[in-house]
Amino acid sequence: MNPVPLSVLDLVPLQSGVDSAGAIAESVALAQAAESLGYLRYWFAEHHNSRALATAAPEVMIQHVASRTSTIRVGSGGVMLPNHAPLKIAEVFKLLNAIYPDRIDLGLGRAPGTDQRTALALRRTPEALQADDYPERLMELLAYGDDGAVAPGSPAPIVAIPVDVALPPVYLLGSSGFSAHLAAQVGLGFSFASHINRQAAVPALRVYRERFEPSTWYERPHAMLACSVVVGETMEHAAQLLKVVEIATYQLITGQQQPLPTLEQAIANPLGDVQRLQITQFMSNAFVGDAPTVAAEVSAMARDARADEVMLMVRVPEHEDRLRAIRDLAAEWRKLG
Repeated sequence: MNPVPLSVLDLVPLQSGVDSAGAIAESVALAQAAESLGYLRYWFAEHHNSRALATAAPEVMIQHVASRTSTIRVGSGGVMLPNHAPLKIAEVFKLLNAIYPDRIDLGLGRAPGTDQRTALALRRTPEALQADDYPERLMELLAYGDDGAVAPGSPAPIVAIPVDVALPPVYLLGSSGFSAHLAAQVGLGFSFASHINRQAAVPALRVYRERFEPSTWYERPHAMLACSVVVGETMEHAAQLLKVVEIATYQLITGQQQPLPTLEQAIANPLGDVQRLQITQFMSNAFVGDAPTVAAEVSAMARDARADEVMLMVRVPEHEDRLRAIRDLAAEWRKLG
């Protein structure tokens, strides 16, 4: 029995032929399946200005899914802190924690989760777009978990309501050493995005654990490894599904805003050699294969990184394939020590 729990990261992808309401319904069904399979958490990410994804507001998806499940933890993976006022985030997640006590997580990201034009639309001024004040914003947000915090420029404490509810557990997300060091220094949980930078995952998680300072939020480190997986019924099936991921990745890096193609569309219109060369680095971050292969490779990396938890982003287009992937991976994971 593998002692490291599994969790799910959901971007709520839009596939060709499925509208946003349908994609959201599929995410609810996937979360319910994950709960029944023993997954620990189900997180939603914040992305903007994309026709390939169905949600820009993880807090709304958290409420929606938490109301339709009963035990699985639901959270953000993550809310992009520079896009929002710390007070607003604190109040939203304190309210969620009041409605669903001991089931909500607050994962915080440093990236904009979108392109620069859209980031400017969110942050309103070029100065806000260029500001490098993530640590200060983080400390302000954490202070709102107390009875009151003094906001910048304010002489008196400001309370985040509801005042009698704590912030949920806070995790920093990152794909480099910056957030690993900051999470360790402040004493927070940390999740490394190996789906963005797989080669840096093990060193970053080890640094986080080695440099962790106990805090009022965490007595000990909690290191999470987030992985992108493409899981087929067979190795050959996985190679076919990978064609969809290749097209989606190419569309992302070239600014094309299109829903995911179906498997049939991807097989009929695969990327050319030059296009595939452009995405080589991005595709090297994914774990690809049948369930036994992917489970073994992810487990080996989790051991190397000394991860306390593994979060899976299942990058396959069809809803039934996603359900099969989390079911088969859970079964294979239980076999691993």
